[in-house]
Amino acid sequence: MSGQAGSNDTRQRAALEEYEQSGEGRPPFILTYAEVKLLGIAGVGFFLDAYDLFIINPVSTMLQYRLYPGGTMPANLQGLLKASANIGSVIGQFLFGYCADAFGRKAIYGKELMLIIIATILCISTPTGSLSPNGCLIYLTIFRILLGVGVGGDYPMSASVTSDRATIRKRGTMLAYIFANQGWGSFVGSLVTIIVLACYKHVMNDENETSKVDGVWRIVIGLSLIPAFGTLYQRLTLPESTRYKKSQEADVVEQYDLEKDKMGVKASVHTESDLNVDRGAPVPKKTHVLEVIKYFSEWRHLKILIGTCSCWFLLDVAFYGINLNTNVVLSEIGYAGKTGTPWEKLFKVATGNIIITALGFVPGYYVTVLTIEKLGRKTIQVMGFLMEALFLGILAGKFYSLSTAAFIINFTLLQFFFNFGANATTYCYPAEVFPTRYRAFAHGMSAACGKTGAIISALVFNSLTDNIGTPAVLWIFFGCSILGAACTFLLPEVAGRDPDAILEEELREQQ
Repeated sequence: MSGQAGSNDTRQRAALEEYEQSGEGRPPFILTYAEVKLLGIAGVGFFLDAYDLFIINPVSTMLQYRLYPGGTMPANLQGLLKASANIGSVIGQFLFGYCADAFGRKAIYGKELMLIIIATILCISTPTGSLSPNGCLIYLTIFRILLGVGVGGDYPMSASVTSDRATIRKRGTMLAYIFANQGWGSFVGSLVTIIVLACYKHVMNDENETSKVDGVWRIVIGLSLIPAFGTLYQRLTLPESTRYKKSQEADVVEQYDLEKDKMGVKASVHTESDLNVDRGAPVPKKTHVLEVIKYFSEWRHLKILIGTCSCWFLLDVAFYGINLNTNVVLSEIGYAGKTGTPWEKLFKVATGNIIITALGFVPGYYVTVLTIEKLGRKTIQVMGFLMEALFLGILAGKFYSLSTAAFIINFTLLQFFFNFGANATTYCYPAEVFPTRYRAFAHGMSAACGKTGAIISALVFNSLTDNIGTPAVLWIFFGCSILGAACTFLLPEVAGRDPDAILEEELREQQ
């Protein structure tokens, strides 16, 4: 019996190894049909995350024209509206990350997309005609928090689902491909805004019916339902991965050993009948939270979690501080939208946003895709943080003396090295460095720390700029980038690293 159990285990391990070695002659960025399909299923969440994040600025301006014609939107409500999705994301990242490890990817995957769909429908149904202007903003903010919970849940879910299924030699490439959807989400968000505004030009601009902007923002937000509905079925029916099943089997054996140790029985050999429920009551599964606490109570594991959390936090302070407040950049390139009719202002800002996205934003992701397996995550992350610091330092030190061309070049290179750098690798690291059993929770916690940095940056950037000036704020971002490079040294290189094999070895040493 024990020989049969051992042979089953060996066969499963051999199948995994055979899968790992398949396609070894091809470059990592050349994908199979199955991998492309997985990217389509998992990448939608990041597309929607960026789409939603980068359209909220033009949407808030549209709401100002609709709800406060001739006036201004209350600053506190506007700030809360813009930060609401990120606030929800923190909740979703913790919640879905824990649940994906505790109950399985299959049981949870797709639920976050259902939440995104429901919240989006509720957002576009905001009753602007019957609620007060402030009431409309509060209504929209509440359901954007719910939307954020779904978007945040997608971070650990898609990362763990992809990492569980990817071969080790292509794991980083697959994760980088998924993360690149963030660039396309912001690009398409800007493009859709331009197209819908163009369709409304006659009624808003020529007939001077600015209130019709109410239809523009609803269409722009509502169109995100198309990719969400398009992949919902595939997510809900995606089978559990071999790696996750394997990690749960190892968990049962480990707990069985502990139970036998308590009874003073030698536990070096297991038979199938030992682990069969028909033989008696099954070994009770420990509460997952206790397993997590035990695993991260060891410094060697906690140090890595501190590294992934701190790097993501420091990156997002600078990244979102820049990308949620692009007014300065739009002014420099002549697309600030400060003059003209309301439609002309909106159209100019939307055009400026698509230029910013195309300048270095999308290209940076794909340089990461092409080089991540060659250069390694640690090299790209340290290099990215240091290059960000360099260009932030130039922008801060020469803020008032740079020519328009020099400003645009510096900003483009800054965006490029955000994405060929820490913005991509902070997402990849926790999905690769932690074992399957704790991967989703650790990824969710790391991502939540990142979103906390984004929230802080979004809420304090404008007031801090008014108090100490834009160059001083850029110097703060410079400091965050230097600190991020230093925190990266808490992390090991993960190229070719199998965290499940490392965990197995650690458990053997403890027996």
